[in-house]
Amino acid sequence: MRLSAMGDVAMTVPVLRAFVKQYPTVKITVISRPFFKPFFDGIPNLDFFAFDEKERHKGFPGLLRLFKDVKKLKINAFADLHNVLRSKIVSLLFALSGKKRATVDKGREGKKELTRHENKVFEQLPTMFERHAKVFEELGFPLDLSNPEFPEKANLSADLLEIIGKENYKLIGIAPFAQYDSKVYPIDLMTEVITTLAQNKNYKILLFGGGKKEIEILDSLAKPFENVINMAGKIKFQQELQLISNLDVMLSMDSGNAHIAAMLGVKVITLWGATHPYAGFLPFNQSLENALTSDRNQFPKLPTSVYGNKMVEGYEDAMRTILPEDIVAKIQTQF
Repeated sequence: MRLSAMGDVAMTVPVLRAFVKQYPTVKITVISRPFFKPFFDGIPNLDFFAFDEKERHKGFPGLLRLFKDVKKLKINAFADLHNVLRSKIVSLLFALSGKKRATVDKGREGKKELTRHENKVFEQLPTMFERHAKVFEELGFPLDLSNPEFPEKANLSADLLEIIGKENYKLIGIAPFAQYDSKVYPIDLMTEVITTLAQNKNYKILLFGGGKKEIEILDSLAKPFENVINMAGKIKFQQELQLISNLDVMLSMDSGNAHIAAMLGVKVITLWGATHPYAGFLPFNQSLENALTSDRNQFPKLPTSVYGNKMVEGYEDAMRTILPEDIVAKIQTQF
């Protein structure tokens, strides 16, 4: 069970792919929001159960119905990969019915030590993938994540090819937004990155985002260049996943797009502001060298937050220490 958010749900996918490969006779049922179902399409021995937050599974009575609904599937064990009140209640109900259960340890104490301003403990914490694997180990299914397999690149539909063209370009995805401003690379600097990349006519640069304001900004970033296309608002989510699977590299903030690209086996370059990959959210199977972080010599309190929701006064410009030319150079080394 993992209900949200997008990036967190995406981070379960590589672990579940490893599980079904290493335990091919075990069936998995994923409980999550309907929107995330495409993440799990094509994974063998895996069914998807849609969590109906607004009606059937709303509130405490809804969680009782959820337990009864899932219990009908005759499951033997319950893996809580969320560790919030709702998942804890469902987990407890399964325990009371005599089923095995295990809950992910989010390492909250270690994250507090990493992000506090004084007496900071600046060291790598276990990744969320390792934490998820630990849950299955507690249920009797130890996992090896060292040799991952990824899905094949999706065949692009005629609609997608009409938008991006059929020519043999290097496809570069850029997702310049995140939920919190402290994780967003300054738009003027991102403009420099895009402008430099666009000079290479062998590159096709695809911009990803969502929401009216973001679409307007992406349109303005793409407008000056023939080989830069804003994909936001033009395609459905399933098509977006297909397109991302065909990228040669994705440039993303510490956000859901990074984890979506990584779960599809795409090389990912991430930019980090208030947050840091040491908190355990480096995208799956990606090199720490591809995580470009803000300068801790100039901003020694970094990271100031696990999720980016805590802005520290005077740290608004931390991401400006990540130079556009360094980002471009890092992208070019991926080909």
